Amino acid sequence: MSMLTPPGMGGKYRITGDKYPRMRRPRRRGRLLLAAVAAVVALGLIGWGTIQLIDVFGGSDDTKKDTAAKHACAPSAAPSTATAAGAGLPRPAQITVNVYNATPRGGLAKETADELKKRGFAIGKVGNAPAEYDKKVSGNGILLGAPGAARGSFSVLGAQLKGASQKTDARTTADVDLILGSAFQALDSAQQATAALASLAKPAAPPQKC
Repeated sequence: MSMLTPPGMGGKYRITGDKYPRMRRPRRRGRLLLAAVAAVVALGLIGWGTIQLIDVFGGSDDTKKDTAAKHACAPSAAPSTATAAGAGLPRPAQITVNVYNATPRGGLAKETADELKKRGFAIGKVGNAPAEYDKKVSGNGILLGAPGAARGSFSVLGAQLKGASQKTDARTTADVDLILGSAFQALDSAQQATAALASLAKPAAPPQKC
């Protein structure tokens, strides 16, 4: 038996060389690698779960933008003041118009009164303007009536003649005076007047930011 042979090891394990065998345990590199990979996967899952919780309870930017857009574009349930006012305008047949000519041109009052009658207005007095206004109205005309006329009759009659100024006096009747001024040429076309009345009755809704 060689001097290098450990005690108790027979001929089967007899060492004939001059070096001791190294009795080391198998290396655990495979186990360490698997443990490292598992740790990385676990950290990734924890991070992903944290982000999901933040999105659920805090709301992502896209979700907030979508919610804000829905609220901004949601139609209002209450009718607008303009719509309510437009719906309460009188019809032309409910308005009696006195037509006065404050210009030097003859027959202008009757010509205008006839056209207003065709458009459904009730016609009252027709003639020359009172001395207070005769040859003293420089614009298209003046709408003159009781204070209450400003809330209805003036709007409907004014749709027939753009640029007419409005003025109230102390009368208690519902009739309205149309005093034609020196700049007057003719009433607006029936199509223009109809479009103007439609816009008064059903004003356009305000634009929405979506």
